[in-house]
Amino acid sequence: YPQFDPDNTGYISTEKFRSLLQRHGSELDPHKLEVLLALADSNSEGRICYQDFVNLMSNKRSNSFRQAILQGNRRLCSKALLEETGLSLTQRLIRHVAYETLPREIDRKWYYDSYTCCPPPWFMITVTIVAFFLYNGVVLDRFVLQVTHPLYLKNSLVYHPQLRAQAWRYLTYIFMHAGIEHLGLNVILQLLVGVPLEMVHGAARISFVYIAGVVAGSLAVSVADMTAPVVGSSGGVYALVSAHLANIVMNWSGMKCQFKLLRMAVALICMSFEFGRAVWLRFHPSAYPSCPHPSFMAHLGGVVVGITLGVIILRNYEQRLQDQSLWWIFISIYLIFVLFAVFWNIFAYNLLDLKLPPPP
Repeated sequence: YPQFDPDNTGYISTEKFRSLLQRHGSELDPHKLEVLLALADSNSEGRICYQDFVNLMSNKRSNSFRQAILQGNRRLCSKALLEETGLSLTQRLIRHVAYETLPREIDRKWYYDSYTCCPPPWFMITVTIVAFFLYNGVVLDRFVLQVTHPLYLKNSLVYHPQLRAQAWRYLTYIFMHAGIEHLGLNVILQLLVGVPLEMVHGAARISFVYIAGVVAGSLAVSVADMTAPVVGSSGGVYALVSAHLANIVMNWSGMKCQFKLLRMAVALICMSFEFGRAVWLRFHPSAYPSCPHPSFMAHLGGVVVGITLGVIILRNYEQRLQDQSLWWIFISIYLIFVLFAVFWNIFAYNLLDLKLPPPP
């Protein structure tokens, strides 16, 4: 390295950089070589940051490196990842996930080269298996409590307006569902959409979107449908699905996944069916007046989170969220809503003198 940067400036001239690539290009992964060439061609200052090269080789993207790629004018002329043959089943799965979630070919190749399945998409799988099936099946001795069951609200997890002071209920309500069809649709959407998204964006980002949707869902109910309880993971599921669908629409030309129209239609039909069922159930007379049917407002809260915070997170693959102004705008709006809902729950119920259902 000192022979290419004798003054220790941290930069290498693009001419020397290209000569290095020509000399040692055969030793590099072809996808990384392609990105390095794009980096060299996009640089107008005639020099390459050595740290950008180190970040690339260690699968870390610095902000300056991302900007160089985004501003590059070189068209990637080698064959697309989709055209590569002779891949194993695991490699084909990873390639499929890349095309399902990422709109740019250079990001797909980066993800395909760097993904190691370690850690696996543990968050979505854990929430689905442990939270839904283990708790409902083992602790409650039944997989699903129907809303027509008199014990439907008699547990410490469901959000109930009379017990809103128990703050954990704003999150733990996702562990109960209003019927087997409610549980089934949420599990299907959660696994089919949530697992691939977590494989690409990581557990931290996906769990943030999911939990933000869950909390926004219960708070939306406490503000807009004050006399209703809440069950089900629809707030988190709808946050993920709506963010994914919005990302596809915003990057329609770049999304190369097959049958994207069909996939969107299936997701929208499932969501519409489940939401329509929730609306019908909310206004249908309950067989047990002391056990009102759950609200559907959690679905809408999840959708709003998905098309705001979720879109920002999914649109910017591996980029620092704190450098983006839209991120701070939407996170500020979300925090203001949470703060407003907290004060609403403290004061509004007493001021409005509502007739709430009796505590379970």
